[in-house]
Amino acid sequence: MSMVLFDIPGPKARVRHRIMAVVGIAAAVAAVAYVAMRFIATDQFSSRRLDWINYKQIQLSLLEAIGNTLTAFAAGAVLALLFGAIFAAARLSDHAWVRGPAAVVVEIFRAIPLVIMMFFFYYGLPVAGVKLSAFTAVVISLMLYNGSVLAEIFRAGINSLPKGQSEAAYALGMRKTQVMTFVLLPQALRAMMPTIISQLVVLLKDTALGFLITFEELLRWGTRIGNDAPNFGRPMISVMIVVALIYIGLCLLLSWFANYLEKRNRRNKKVIHLDDGKAAQVQVAESAAASA
Repeated sequence: MSMVLFDIPGPKARVRHRIMAVVGIAAAVAAVAYVAMRFIATDQFSSRRLDWINYKQIQLSLLEAIGNTLTAFAAGAVLALLFGAIFAAARLSDHAWVRGPAAVVVEIFRAIPLVIMMFFFYYGLPVAGVKLSAFTAVVISLMLYNGSVLAEIFRAGINSLPKGQSEAAYALGMRKTQVMTFVLLPQALRAMMPTIISQLVVLLKDTALGFLITFEELLRWGTRIGNDAPNFGRPMISVMIVVALIYIGLCLLLSWFANYLEKRNRRNKKVIHLDDGKAAQVQVAESAAASA
């Protein structure tokens, strides 16, 4: 029995894969244990290196750095979603003069590394007389790169729906805008939600690249505290662990919020109870019917 990409492994191959998995996990655990032992041996986890967290000024600067990170993320996420929606609609247009330029824009900004865009907007544009703040350069870069990726996600999600959905809507006399807004998008968003959230998590982590252009976000705060705190034995390791835990917490919170929206969306579906006691979920586009 075979699949498209590989043959389904037989009994011997499954045993071999299990052995390789056990060996790989054991090697990873050993590597982590070795690093942890070296940290302990070099006194990286001593209380002296953790005293920095007790100072009020450092705590306030940490909160400010988290606020800057979240502000850049929120602005970049909203603009990237708008950018993605607009250019996805343009790429789905029936007019070649709209579809072509939109495809060029999406492919260009999807191919340029995010760091290069940040350097261009912050260090390159002042040469031409256009000066942007570090925050603006970070947000614009996040919007262009992640918005281009989201545009492809939106386009792929809409194209993945059965053609019968749009054909039935057109048969009812709905216009293309109504079909897209009331029929295709609500269904596509449910399918695209995990991928959209994954891209937003990437966007949140990409804000850390702002430290390269002096944007005062969480990672830049961590490097400054770790390097400029000799009284605590230069606690770079402990500071970076705290920064990593904060990033992990923010990403988990974003994932939890996405799961909450998905569950709430399921509960909001219209349900029609049939006579035989069974329930069939029917998605009702009341506003579409009214406008049609």
